[in-house]
Amino acid sequence: MSDHDLAGSAWHVSPSEYLARRAPQYSLPEQPESRYLTMRDGCRIAIDVYIPQGQDNSRLFPAITIFTPYYRRFKVIADGAEPSPNAAKYRDFFVPRGYALIVIDVRGTGASFGVRESLRSPKEREDSREIADWIVNQPWSNGAIGSTGISYLGAAACFLASTGHPAVKAIAPLFSVSDIYNEQLFPGGMLSRVWSKNYDELMVALDHNDPEKIARFPYFNDPRLSGPQPVDDDMDGLQVEAAILEHHDNFRLHDMMPELAFRDEGPLHAPELNTDACSPFHYLKKGSIPGIPIYSISGWFDGGGYANGSITRFLTMAGPHDRLLLGPWDHGARTNVSPFRKQIAPQFSILAEVLRFFDQHLLGMDTGIEKEDKVHYFSMHEESWHATNSWPPRSSKRFFLSQEASLSETPATHESQVSHQVRFETTTGDQTRWERLGAANVTDYFFDWHGRDQTHLTFTSEPLAQDTELSGHIVANINMSSSQNDAALFVYATEIEADGIARYITEGMLRALHRATANCPDDYLTTWPYRQFMRRDAKRLTPGVAQRLEFALLPVSWTLKKGSRLRISITGADADHFPPIPNGMPPVLNILLGGQNGSYVEVPLNK
Repeated sequence: MSDHDLAGSAWHVSPSEYLARRAPQYSLPEQPESRYLTMRDGCRIAIDVYIPQGQDNSRLFPAITIFTPYYRRFKVIADGAEPSPNAAKYRDFFVPRGYALIVIDVRGTGASFGVRESLRSPKEREDSREIADWIVNQPWSNGAIGSTGISYLGAAACFLASTGHPAVKAIAPLFSVSDIYNEQLFPGGMLSRVWSKNYDELMVALDHNDPEKIARFPYFNDPRLSGPQPVDDDMDGLQVEAAILEHHDNFRLHDMMPELAFRDEGPLHAPELNTDACSPFHYLKKGSIPGIPIYSISGWFDGGGYANGSITRFLTMAGPHDRLLLGPWDHGARTNVSPFRKQIAPQFSILAEVLRFFDQHLLGMDTGIEKEDKVHYFSMHEESWHATNSWPPRSSKRFFLSQEASLSETPATHESQVSHQVRFETTTGDQTRWERLGAANVTDYFFDWHGRDQTHLTFTSEPLAQDTELSGHIVANINMSSSQNDAALFVYATEIEADGIARYITEGMLRALHRATANCPDDYLTTWPYRQFMRRDAKRLTPGVAQRLEFALLPVSWTLKKGSRLRISITGADADHFPPIPNGMPPVLNILLGGQNGSYVEVPLNK
C-alpha cells in the first residue's frame, strides 16, 4: 500500500492533481549568483540566488528562502555530483514554476563567516530580517517572500516569520520543532543521546570541513564533493578558508547540553541562551504579523517530538489560512514508515502541496486550497488519508491497567500493585525514530519490535470487535512508586494482531523528577499534558511513596484491526537513546492498579 494522496478521498483537488496543472514555465540558471551579504555586526553571510530564466526578463518573482547549516552548495571536484544536496529539491521544483530561490549558509556554517553560539541563535533570527531587506530591494523581486525547508531549515523559516518583516507572506516549516527543549534535546526531561553525540559529530564534521568525519554520514559523504562552494568573487578560495577557520570556534552541543538540563537555565557563561531563546515558539506568536499563513508538515515517526511541534504551531497560531499535514513518514519523509507499505520511498508529493499553498499566498493565485479542510492526516494500517478542520479528530476512551496483565475498560474494585525491576540495558534497538535525527539512513522502523516487550510490564486489551481508528495522543496516567528518589518511565503502545504479531505504534517517556504539570502558555498551546521543565518545579521522589505521572505518548494515527488487541507496555530505560535514571541505581518500580488510585491510559479512539 502507498501514502499517495489518492489513498482515500481527503482532498477536493489532491496535491498530485494540482501539480499536474502547474507545469514548469521557466528554466534554471546555469549557475546561481553567489555573494556575501554583510550583516549589522560586519559578519558576512554567503548566499546563492536562483532566478527563473525565460523569455520575459521583465517579470518580477516572489522569493523562497532556504536557511541551512548544512552547506548551501558544495564544491564539486568530479563530474556527476549534485552540488546542493540540501537545497536541490527546492531549486528544481520552485524555480521552474516562477519563484526565485535564495539559499543561505547561516552564520558560522558553510562559506559564511561568524561563530555559532548555540543550536539556533537569536543572531540568526536578526540575520534573516536583514536578508529579507536585501531581497525586496532586488530588481527581480515582486516584494513577497516565503520560506520553507526540513528540520533546521523549517525552524529558520519560523525565525524569519517571527521578525514581523512585512514582505514575509507565508511559510511552510517541514518536519521542524517549535520548542527545542521537550521536542528535541530533552524529551520527557531526559537528555537525548542522538543530539548530544551523533548530531554534534555531524556538525563538527561539516563546520570543520573534515572529510574523514563527513564520510561517516550517508547524506553528505559523496567523494565528488569537497567542502563549501566559495562565493563568486572568492576565486582563490581564501575567503571560504578563513570562514571555516572561524567555525572551529563554534559551540559544541555535546558540551553545552548538560548546562541546558532545565528549561529556564542557559550555559553558565550566557544564561540568556537558554532553550527558549533558541526555539521558534518563543518568538513566532508575538513577533510575526497576525494571521500570516503557516503550513506545518510532519510525520508520525518524525524524531522525538517534531510532530508535536507542528501540532502546537497549528493550535497556537490558529490563523485563518493555517494548515497541518501529518503523514506516515520519518524525519524529512525519506521513508514511508508504515509496516504495511508496498514501497519504502514515499509517493506523496509534499512539495506539490507546498506549491499550492505558496501559489495562493505568494503569487496571489486562486488555487482552491481555501476550500480544502485545514488538517490532513494519514492513518497507518488503514493506509488512508483523512481530512478534518480541527485537531485532535478523536475523543478519548479510558483503559485501566489491571491485574493479570490486562487492559480493561472497567477498573478493578480492589487495589493492588505490580513490580518491575528496571534493567538499564533495556533498549528499543537501533532501527528507531531516534537514529534518523543523527542522519542515520533508517528504512525499516521498528521491524524488530515483535518480542521486544517481553522484558516490560505489559497490559493487553480484549480483541476489538471492529476496525478502530486511534488518532491523536495517548495519555498515560501512571500511579507509581520507586525504590530510588528518581526514575524514568517509558510507555509503549503496540497492536497485537489476531495472529499474535506485535506492531509498534508509538511511545512516550517522562523523568519522574519532572512530573509537575502546568497550564500551557499562550505561545505554546497543547491538547496534551504540559510541563515547564524548570528547576523550581523539579522534585525528587520519596522512595516507596506513590506519585502520579501524567504524560502524552507521541502523536500517531493508527487503525487497529478487528480481532487485534491494544497493548500498553512499561519499562524504565532505553539504553541506546537516553542515559539511565537514576544513574547507577536501577530502581524497582511499583505500579498501582485498581481502585480509586489505579493507573490508566486515555486512548483517542472512536467511542
